[in-house]
Amino acid sequence: MTIDPQDEAHMRRAIALARPHLGLTAENPSVGCVIVRNGVVVGEGATGRGGRPHAEELALQAAGGRAHGAVAYVTLEPCGARSTGAASCAERLVAAGVVQVIVACGDPSPYADGRGLAHLRAAGLAVRLGCLADEARALYRDYVPPASPRPRN
Repeated sequence: MTIDPQDEAHMRRAIALARPHLGLTAENPSVGCVIVRNGVVVGEGATGRGGRPHAEELALQAAGGRAHGAVAYVTLEPCGARSTGAASCAERLVAAGVVQVIVACGDPSPYADGRGLAHLRAAGLAVRLGCLADEARALYRDYVPPASPRPRN
């Protein structure tokens, strides 16, 4: 698979953002997100200590209205649901008007596991999976997702 040099550069940046947070975000994985509009980085983020906020939230906050029409580069599949009931990262990307999401690798967590990608696609966003997947998977070698979503009462 041939990777566009710009896509590779932006995904490498997302991976670099996630790397320093490894081991600090449990029970969530450390994710990096870069938002690019017209070739210019307009927002970046990495999962916060203790797992919140998520990388996509921080990148979208930094981008503000410039996220509309942009491309998001994310090291791990955006969450498709939240245990807290808050908007998922997939929902937030759609609401912000992002038009394409390039994801390095899927997330085995029951809060994602294809749900985030399915939500993005159902909303009409272009989704590409696998950009620098091997490099990103190395970030998640020790990540063990929760066994199942917590029941909601």
